[in-house]
Amino acid sequence: MRVLIVGCGYVGLPLGAALAALGNEVFGLRRAPWGAAGPEAHGIEPLAGDITRPEDLARLPAGYDWVVNCVSSSGGGPEEYRSIYVQGTRNLLEWLAARPPGKFVYTSSTAVYGQDDGSVVDEAAPTEPLAATARVLVEAEKVLLEAVRRRGFPAIIARLAGIYGPGRGYWFKQFLSGQARIQGGGGRILNMIHRDDVVGAIIAVLEKGRPGQIYNAVDDEPVTQLGCFQWLSGVLGRPLPPPARREPGTSRKRGLANKRVSNRKLKTELGYTFEYPTFRQGLFSRCPGAEVARPTVWLE
Repeated sequence: MRVLIVGCGYVGLPLGAALAALGNEVFGLRRAPWGAAGPEAHGIEPLAGDITRPEDLARLPAGYDWVVNCVSSSGGGPEEYRSIYVQGTRNLLEWLAARPPGKFVYTSSTAVYGQDDGSVVDEAAPTEPLAATARVLVEAEKVLLEAVRRRGFPAIIARLAGIYGPGRGYWFKQFLSGQARIQGGGGRILNMIHRDDVVGAIIAVLEKGRPGQIYNAVDDEPVTQLGCFQWLSGVLGRPLPPPARREPGTSRKRGLANKRVSNRKLKTELGYTFEYPTFRQGLFSRCPGAEVARPTVWLE
């Protein structure tokens, strides 16, 4: 296959390397300088361009069997999100209209689920988040789903949970640095996925996913914040974080959700098997045993 990875960064670079290792011809697009990323060493042909600028896309080579859009906003507010995710998606659709790919995978987020009652949510659950940035992600999904309905564009949406892996993992870094705080008793549920399983899930969607479908990419164990910290405390021999200062209504104001995201469709329909079924394997899998686990395993 001839494959284009749009947003060849934390997820896109290892994804491109994995696809190249499978014998595909892979192109990687990013707006930031490649620097020492060394795409050629991973079998990826580097391209430069910004999907918010149609003129950049017009200069790129065309004709792909698969396209994966895994761009990241690198922070920012709703307007930056809208520029990258909504307008960027529209620009890609227009650019690809003349020669549509066989499949187009867009990596959205499980943040689109705004449920805050601890319920289990699947791909058919309502997407009505309170957070403004998450509402933009819903808008970007609607742009793609409308393209599927109106002109048969082969878009598939993969909703990714919180990604951790080498050099990344918000809650783990907070715990190790001593900055973690247990919020509201620690009952809020965390939905996570290791970066290697993000790559594996995207490949499964490319190979077996059906256009117009949505797949949740999240591991097997949604865990409460307290449960996560208790396990880290036991493995690393460190005390539990102290409780956070209580501010009534804070979670609601920030649009924090609290739900258990189901991966059943990814596993049953696409047959995906997780390399790291839970954060417990993902954090310290390369150590001889949990009792000698070192956090540098995932911070390397």
